[in-house]
Amino acid sequence: MPRFSANLGFLWAQLALPEAIRAAAGAGFDAVECHCPYDTAPDVLRDALHETSLPLLSLNTAWGNADAGDFGLAALPDRGAEARAAIGAAAEYARVAGAGAIHVMAGKAEGPAAKTAFLENLSYACDIAPDRTILIEPINPFDVPGYFLRTTAQAQEVIAEVGAPNIKLMFDCYHVARVEGDVIARLRAVLPDVGHIQFAAVPDRGAPDHGDVDYDMVFREIDALGWTNPLGAEYRPAGETKASLGWLAQARSRERVMR
Repeated sequence: MPRFSANLGFLWAQLALPEAIRAAAGAGFDAVECHCPYDTAPDVLRDALHETSLPLLSLNTAWGNADAGDFGLAALPDRGAEARAAIGAAAEYARVAGAGAIHVMAGKAEGPAAKTAFLENLSYACDIAPDRTILIEPINPFDVPGYFLRTTAQAQEVIAEVGAPNIKLMFDCYHVARVEGDVIARLRAVLPDVGHIQFAAVPDRGAPDHGDVDYDMVFREIDALGWTNPLGAEYRPAGETKASLGWLAQARSRERVMR
């Protein structure tokens, strides 16, 4: 059965990151991942990871000026210096904290100049962090209108054009289902390019125990495809995170039965 990673951008978001890591370990997660952990010193995060023996799968580059509507910088043609600074900061944080991957956020942009900027900044990220996986994630236009990267096919084109061995696709089942439909069919089609898989209920982005996607079936299919890395629980709990974890208990119960 699959293993699971707690995305601490949404789960236990009210806690300081070291406490959130401890909560994830106590709940039985196999790994953690972050959005933007930069308010916490990377050595403090690293110490909490060592204490709990949880790996840090990934972190995001900084959004930019979120108050002004920024949602990433890498595809913004007039923000190249900021984008590279954000990539450099993420690479250094990942090195100290021990994160395995960096999600380079494209931002809200469109057109040929945006694509050129994105390709150049991704090449830069791959070059300065050759020992990290560089992730790109299609994000649906309902949640983030105007985001540059919208489909898995577009992401595959970008990956092919960058041509670096360490660039991969962040396959978020939630975003794929909102835009492209059949999650399993798309995953099978793009699997060689996938570096990480995330999930949440569709369409409300809640816990994966309800909604339009049958995650029991999805998890079984992912397991059958031979995927062994932890799957990222990137959903918004309706209340306290602990109260939303019935799906995890059920998955662990099925795992014990299968053993």
